Amino acid sequence: MLKEFKDFIAKGNVMDMAVGIIIGAAFTAIVGSLVADLINPIISLFMGGVDFGGLFANLNGDYATIEAADEAGAAVFAYGRFIMAIINFLIIAFVVFMLVRSVNKLKKAEADVPAEAPAGPTQEELLTNILAALKK
Repeated sequence: MLKEFKDFIAKGNVMDMAVGIIIGAAFTAIVGSLVADLINPIISLFMGGVDFGGLFANLNGDYATIEAADEAGAAVFAYGRFIMAIINFLIIAFVVFMLVRSVNKLKKAEADVPAEAPAGPTQEELLTNILAALKK
């Protein structure tokens, strides 16, 4: 059973998947920072300083900020966090689309490169063949 497990782990697909998951996790951190640190401030600027992440509706109690409601353990309808999750998803989906599109273009470009034509006979070989044909 141990040998079967080692064979399973050593297969290319499993290793490729593991590498993909690790890179995906790192990529998620990059995109999360892109959204939180660069895109959200721009959106907030155009929306008159509104921070979507801070939008919420009190369901019990009266709290000034979502952080205060979270600290108190109060139930809130945090629709701003949901809006941010949608924005994050759309940005990640667009970036992944652009990456896949680029990889597909590279693959297509490689496929379109014609294979080198097989090398024909040299001049010496042609002359030798002609000479042999004339001697017959």
